[in-house]
Amino acid sequence: MKREIWLDFLRVTACFLVMTVHATEPFYLGGDGTLVLSPADTFWVSVFEGLARCCVPLFVIASGYLQLPLHYSTGEFFRRRAVRIIIPMIIWTLVYAFVWGEPVANLKGLLLNFNYAAGHLWFVYMLLGLYLIMPLLSPWLATVSCRELLVYLGIWALTLLIPFVRESAGGMAPVIYARDGLPAPALFPLWGEASWNPFGLFYYVSGFVGYLLLGVWIRRFMPVGKAVRTLGWTIFLLGFIWTCFGFMQRIFTGGYFPVEGSVELAVSWEAAIAFCGLPVALSAFGLTLAFRSENCEETFFYRHIVLPLSKAGYGMYLMHMLVLASVSAWLRSSLGTGYDGLLGPIWTTPVEILLTALLSFIATGLLAVLIRRIPKVGTWIMG
Repeated sequence: MKREIWLDFLRVTACFLVMTVHATEPFYLGGDGTLVLSPADTFWVSVFEGLARCCVPLFVIASGYLQLPLHYSTGEFFRRRAVRIIIPMIIWTLVYAFVWGEPVANLKGLLLNFNYAAGHLWFVYMLLGLYLIMPLLSPWLATVSCRELLVYLGIWALTLLIPFVRESAGGMAPVIYARDGLPAPALFPLWGEASWNPFGLFYYVSGFVGYLLLGVWIRRFMPVGKAVRTLGWTIFLLGFIWTCFGFMQRIFTGGYFPVEGSVELAVSWEAAIAFCGLPVALSAFGLTLAFRSENCEETFFYRHIVLPLSKAGYGMYLMHMLVLASVSAWLRSSLGTGYDGLLGPIWTTPVEILLTALLSFIATGLLAVLIRRIPKVGTWIMG
């Protein structure tokens, strides 16, 4: 199968955007869980989240674009995914278990979930869940018409509004108490959901599976060209504006700074930047259309920079927090934060975010490419 060069550029971009998201988080997640120091920080956090939040959906769209319908048997598909995804995940999960937190407690917890100190590993579990249902989707997607697929994508698009519906109805939801004893609102039940039934009307056609279908629809039914590229950038810009100002408005609601609170406060803000929310979906869809319509050629830069980074992208995702956490802490201690920032209250935060993302991307990329080239074991470690 001919390699889709534009997808390598998209994956490398998505890797950088992941690091941008994680470089931004310390500027609104802190203190007792939530801490935003100033209006300037609110602006920059919202801008960078608006630009970068589409990173995870981009990976899923790429998976749907490349792998569906399946090109080989179900058994062969699972064997390939196990080697490519599960083994590196186990290796890096163990690394985080011993490096961050209490190793014994971490190892016990791994029987039930990922190590929360390495929260980015949630992505791998989600991806494995998608792989489990891809063989079920494959026969249908092999013959589906554009109209049929658009019907399901339309239903899925409606589910992307659920975070906002839950938010607007949140005042009617019951209050639960978390493990720390603090009260937190439960998710408001919608359309068949109840305490005895979490599987509501849209449960089986919502979430990240829609991005798989979107990837298939783009490959089979979407043309390429300058007009589509312009359309893609326009859709991306719309998604960015919606995400950015939706997040910003939520932080500014209190009208005072610094904004402090438990982590539940930040979680409530993140309805505006939910991975499976319409604003982020628009950004991911638009960026995919734009990249696909670019005239990407097999240049020296592609062969020696982009392609190796794309192949090592999964390993970069797995290991990057070990690098990024250290880089972020070093820059914050060196340049300061908020009103006391070395570059002033306006420019310190964006410089720290960009430098953290860029330095982490370069260091992680070099390490991942080098490790992946180790004979026999490199691909087992990096995927």
